[in-house]
Amino acid sequence: MRKIILLFTCLLGISAFSQIKVLKNESVVEIGKDNSVGLYKKDDKFTINYQDLNTANLNTFRSFSFQNLNKDVSGLYELIINGFIDLPVSNIVLELPNDIVELHFEKNFGQPTVQFIQYINKNRKYVGKSQFLNKKQVDKIFGKLNGKSSQYEKPDPATNANASAKNSHPEKKAKK
Repeated sequence: MRKIILLFTCLLGISAFSQIKVLKNESVVEIGKDNSVGLYKKDDKFTINYQDLNTANLNTFRSFSFQNLNKDVSGLYELIINGFIDLPVSNIVLELPNDIVELHFEKNFGQPTVQFIQYINKNRKYVGKSQFLNKKQVDKIFGKLNGKSSQYEKPDPATNANASAKNSHPEKKAKK
């Protein structure tokens, strides 16, 4: 009997002091991905992940994020596509909240390509570089080929529910 109580006490003690905690699964939507570059959306924040070719360790992945405040995702896509049509003489510099990203255009095998060059934490000492991307790859990453580009302007369901709840009783607002 003592052994059973001792065993039960040990099992109860182990479960009470466990170190693993289950976290809420956050919903991240993949807009598009090609090889080692991808565009992801969480609420109204967009993140571009890429494999950093500037490091000796090829398992280094970096990312930069921005809000879609003024249709910035569509603007970035248009900026890249326009760069393919008329290659800029120098890099296009974009200042994001946490980083500086340059769009480096170059012709590879006669085809226009773009490369993301990220200055991490706006520090020119820490640089990450993506692979070179052609137009088809950019279309795939920005969800133009799979139809997910419609998610750029899609409002957050929680925000949309709050807005509809506020506007559900307009006659009550008029009486006040």
